[in-house]
Amino acid sequence: MKLTILFGGASFEHAISIVSAITLKEKLSSFELNFVFLDQDHLFYLIDSDAMKAKFFSSGDYKKMPQLSLANGAFVQKTMFSTKEYSDVVLNLIHGADGEDGTIASLLDFFSIKYIGPRTDASVFSYDKRYTKYLCDAKNIKSVDYEILNANEHKNINIPFPIIIKPARLGSSIGVSIVKNERELDYALDTAFEYDKSVLAEPFINGVKEYNLAGFMADGEVHFSIVEEPAKEEFLDFDKKYMDFSRSEQVLKADIDDAIVKKLQLRFTQIYTGLFEGSLIRCDFFVIDDEVYLNEINPIPGSMANYLFEDFASSIEKLSLSLPHTKRIKADYQYIHSISKAKGK
Repeated sequence: MKLTILFGGASFEHAISIVSAITLKEKLSSFELNFVFLDQDHLFYLIDSDAMKAKFFSSGDYKKMPQLSLANGAFVQKTMFSTKEYSDVVLNLIHGADGEDGTIASLLDFFSIKYIGPRTDASVFSYDKRYTKYLCDAKNIKSVDYEILNANEHKNINIPFPIIIKPARLGSSIGVSIVKNERELDYALDTAFEYDKSVLAEPFINGVKEYNLAGFMADGEVHFSIVEEPAKEEFLDFDKKYMDFSRSEQVLKADIDDAIVKKLQLRFTQIYTGLFEGSLIRCDFFVIDDEVYLNEINPIPGSMANYLFEDFASSIEKLSLSLPHTKRIKADYQYIHSISKAKGK
């Protein structure tokens, strides 16, 4: 199978996307892969497979690679004497801004390029943690209490300590702090506001059971990964999540009752259906007193959560054959012709 992996982007998670792409080169070695890198200046580069190493990007050597542009249905490489098109299915592997905020989805839709990844509306509700809370309310899915704080206004937090402070539009635990008392609050807010003008405050529940579940829809059916109970101390900080992005070995199933697994799968299906078709997502859940609470939606999980699937390559192939199609509207000039005829023009 042919697949183009799109990675990079102008985001705080730029380096994480590179690590994810390098990992998928190994996991999808049976595919015919092309790699397209989006740099921080929003230029596309076709990257040779042999050059897929971290230092190649940090050194700026990627700029020696051919630049690409977009045309209807494909990435295009133009030379003085020829034009080559890359019209394979694209796997959107850009984490954070550009990739998960709907920018790339809109661009690929505009050029009618088939892709694996969240569509624009799904990106809106998963990239911004405030809107994820609104989605939970709309779908009657439990989530922990929260308060929204903005950088340009002062607001007292009513949630009792300890609390967790997190930027509204950022992943990988960047800018996240656990605040145990009033003295630690200002520093945590300053840190979070460095990354976003809006932040969320939530109760920090020490020792809460946390489970990760990934999945996708193909042939009208949701296909689930195994359920993982991530190893953690107080919470999964950036360093631990960064290591997750390079994971390629399948993890062990969580040792939990089938009844809890079914509840997790039910909540995942509620979240996914009617919004995330065409994408492989990972949901992070809390379980409190046998009740399932959504923590976060990862619309483009690190390394596509390959470590949660028994046969990741087959999953990607199956998903690529079940992508939604956006029907192009055909312009109808009949109304204009009627007006012109009525005016005698």
